[in-house]
Amino acid sequence: METLTPTEEQVMAIVWQLEKALVRDVLNAYPEPKPPYTTLASIMKQLERKGFLDHRTYGTTHEYFPLIGKKTYQNRSFNQLVTNYFEGSAKNVLSFMVKEKKLSGKDLEDLEKLVQELKNQKKS
Repeated sequence: METLTPTEEQVMAIVWQLEKALVRDVLNAYPEPKPPYTTLASIMKQLERKGFLDHRTYGTTHEYFPLIGKKTYQNRSFNQLVTNYFEGSAKNVLSFMVKEKKLSGKDLEDLEKLVQELKNQKKS
């Protein structure tokens, strides 16, 4: 699976939300400043070449739909991030987040509960 640019990721986020969309549907959902229609159409064709989108044709109109699910992309991107920047260690990711104050007290409590639940499941 190829890497997406930030702009391509933004377009994919909209298509994942809409599930299927014409270029104008994506443009309508796009935040300001909106790209020109032709630029957006080119981005969507590029996403199709990369294997992220496909389309159905109705006359001269293309209705695009995702071939790669958001969850699949999230998993691949996160695994790549962990491997490339944190030596493949989830512990290093969490340590970084704690040191950089990216986790609130509530986040830490929720993580503690999750860890305890996982420990209890392993005991069963």
